[in-house]
Amino acid sequence: QVQLVESGGGLVQAGGSLRLSCAASGRTFSSYAMGWFRQCPGKEREFVASISGSGGITNYAESVKGRFTISRDNAKNTVYLQMNSLKPEDTAVYYCAARPGSSYYYTPRSYNYWGQGTQVTVSS
Repeated sequence: QVQLVESGGGLVQAGGSLRLSCAASGRTFSSYAMGWFRQCPGKEREFVASISGSGGITNYAESVKGRFTISRDNAKNTVYLQMNSLKPEDTAVYYCAARPGSSYYYTPRSYNYWGQGTQVTVSS
């Protein structure tokens, strides 16, 4: 069982930056691939980024590539999402998620554990 708690969301102007954190419980954090997803009202939850258990493999949605960076600190059981050059269309609730094994999965149904989400609002 893995419990996830996100933090770091907030209101930022277009062009600004935010860093989201996701703290995980459990002693086997490094055996889980981690993902970030986001969801706008009335829309489906969409993949943002994922990272392998070791941190050596990262994957990004095309819409955030070059602007967002996913990373993890296994000693702290924490995964991060650094978001730069934010746009109003990045406004959403951001969720972190965990799955055992590979990080090459990009659909919400592929992830077993979820945090409660953190709101990110980008004003124009």
